[in-house]
Amino acid sequence: MANPGWSQTASPFHAGELAIQARLGIQEQMDKQGRRVIRDYLPDQFRQFFAQLPYVIVGTIDATGNPWASILVGTPGFLSTPDDRTLKVVTQPLLGDPFAANLAQGTNIGLLGIELPTRRRNRVNGIVTVIDSDGFEVQVQQSFGNCPQYIQVRRSEWAEGDSTTKFPHSIDRLGEREQTLITTADTFFIATAYQAESAGAASGVDVSHRGGKPGFIRLEGDRTLTIPDFSGNHHFNTFGNLEVNPRAGLLLIDFSQGHLLYLTGTAEVIWEGAEILTYAGAERLLRFHLQSGYYVERSLPLRWSDPEFSPFLAD
Repeated sequence: MANPGWSQTASPFHAGELAIQARLGIQEQMDKQGRRVIRDYLPDQFRQFFAQLPYVIVGTIDATGNPWASILVGTPGFLSTPDDRTLKVVTQPLLGDPFAANLAQGTNIGLLGIELPTRRRNRVNGIVTVIDSDGFEVQVQQSFGNCPQYIQVRRSEWAEGDSTTKFPHSIDRLGEREQTLITTADTFFIATAYQAESAGAASGVDVSHRGGKPGFIRLEGDRTLTIPDFSGNHHFNTFGNLEVNPRAGLLLIDFSQGHLLYLTGTAEVIWEGAEILTYAGAERLLRFHLQSGYYVERSLPLRWSDPEFSPFLAD
């Protein structure tokens, strides 16, 4: 029978995460919590959860070290677990998704299973061990659940066939269509990474959800975004990675039309200052600087209902 929590002697958190927890005076508390809730296997409820999803968010690193956040889709069952330390993914990347070029045997990968109708989310970080014509397999290094805070409820259905040819549009600045998607967004996903042998199982790629009321992402010019960070689980997986590696990738989804916006660049955390007070409920800010990206129209074969906003969000 699998151990109920973290079974390894080393901390489930790496140096960057530990540094932030220490700065905030919560390191001892988080060590105890992390050892209880972070596992090096998939509990049965996680295995059942992933098997019922029609989509999963994925974080990978490209050949130059840039993180990218992606979405993979398939009929429920495209995610399966042959055993409690293996996640099998049977699908192909969407057209224009950087994931297609980043997938390689032996690379780190982060996966976020998020069920928008129920606000459930569970994360898996691991290593790609097998790639074949059907998909790939991941050896689990860490798995843990997240609370439902800041998730907007949406229900999805498969889009009717669209025969329009889709081309990825390469960008190095945010044009009108990208800015519109960003300023009206209430959800996005962020991929970050810390790849160091010394970190053991705490090393790897992480992909996380962020949510807020439309307008919570602010634009500064055509390459910089500023985003509030609200109270969370204090793991600081994303910010811990940024503490030691400033690169980040963002994914924004047009839920009504299926457009996808992939961005990669660098990010910094603003821990103090008057600017934080201009964002209701924010404890700190994330500032993202665009390096490059792709915009793909009608790429996602799912369409979602209008959102029911999280009750945790400030009015």
